Amino acid sequence: MVAGIFTIQAEAYGQSFKLMRFEESYTQLADSPKTFYNRFKFMPLSKSKATYVSFGGSARAEYVDFNNEDWGLYGIGHNYFLLQRYDLHADLHIGARFRIFGQLRSAWENGRKNGPRPIDADHLNIQNLFADIKAIQTASSSLTVRLGRQELDYGSGRLISVREGPNLRLYFTGAKAVFSSKNLQIDAFAMMADTVNTGTFDNKPSLQANLWGMYSRLILRKAANLDAYYLGIQRGNATFEEGRQNEIRHTWGTRVWKYGGGFIYNLEAALQLGKFGQGTIKAWTGSVDIGYMFEGVKYKPSVNLRNDYISGDQKAGDGNLQSFNPLYPKGGYFGFSPQIGPVNLIDIHPYVTLTPSQKLLLQADVVMNWRYSLHDGVYRPSGGFNLPGSSSSKRYIGTAYLLSLTYNFNRFISFNTGIQYFDTGPFVADLVATPKDGIFINSRLSLKF
Repeated sequence: MVAGIFTIQAEAYGQSFKLMRFEESYTQLADSPKTFYNRFKFMPLSKSKATYVSFGGSARAEYVDFNNEDWGLYGIGHNYFLLQRYDLHADLHIGARFRIFGQLRSAWENGRKNGPRPIDADHLNIQNLFADIKAIQTASSSLTVRLGRQELDYGSGRLISVREGPNLRLYFTGAKAVFSSKNLQIDAFAMMADTVNTGTFDNKPSLQANLWGMYSRLILRKAANLDAYYLGIQRGNATFEEGRQNEIRHTWGTRVWKYGGGFIYNLEAALQLGKFGQGTIKAWTGSVDIGYMFEGVKYKPSVNLRNDYISGDQKAGDGNLQSFNPLYPKGGYFGFSPQIGPVNLIDIHPYVTLTPSQKLLLQADVVMNWRYSLHDGVYRPSGGFNLPGSSSSKRYIGTAYLLSLTYNFNRFISFNTGIQYFDTGPFVADLVATPKDGIFINSRLSLKF
């Protein structure tokens, strides 16, 4: 699904649950009828009700059916498997200034021929465990300090995403300060990312800050909304076609956006500088996503066109790097199961959506993909290196065709299903001896409470 626009539309269907569950508030239930569910969501622990706890969770089952993943390169052919994910959380508020949020998550994979991917299985882990301290609280603004394990999600998910699509959501451990006023929010943070293993409470912390930065969002109700950010990362053994080296990278970017009825758009650009071993990094990206939502027309159709330019390495073997690093991107940024990641890429992506009812969303996409540089290869949706490309003079990678459906039975239960066909292009034919077009089918049933 397309990020941002789909999220806004899902909220319009009456879905009150947030992508980040710790952003939900149930204080409005303090004086509501004392049903079982209301007591579960708002349980006062003091006479004034200023101290209370809220519980929640989710479960989802997902059937995945791949035919010729990676265009037949590894000869796996038909590969179908089941993914499951469960979580429970508790949100404790002690007065107006202190809060503790904790969440357990369990993710499982069954039946995949070549075993679970890094995004598939983590049998039990602590997904969130943080304390919020409200250092400043006035009528118009606040400053909150958050310490501990926590999820992050910014903008349209190009660079920092919680990755709701894959079975494993992303998390970090560290500190964040959040300044918030009526139309402005500024986050500053320093985080560590774990090495994820598939067992029980066996993820390994990095013990060093490998993500830091600031992200600001200015909401202008009758005009464009503006994000501006700086993000820094440090990684050992970062792998690109240029080689494997330690990497320190600084990203400066901005995003201008407007969702809702009528003309909608999402424009983003970022520049990256840094060090790759003894060499230098200079990379960039630009994205334009524009469309129009016909609110007064039956089924409220939305017609959109997206175009991305993402830099790749310009000269193999010189030690310097121009390949863009998408950091921690949304897994389904180019469709619900993209075969190509946001590195060394040019894409043109028209898509349309229909809302036949408040419960139903239909979407159709076509994604055409080219390599930006002929001296760099193709990468996975996570940004990880996949296939070298400097030996090929072909630029066109292939075309993905997608159809998807989302149906919300009620505010608790939803169903998503879709099919994707990938028509391989000349570049894949150069790299794979017997290239095969890919077919992907996905169905997911989700429960939130």
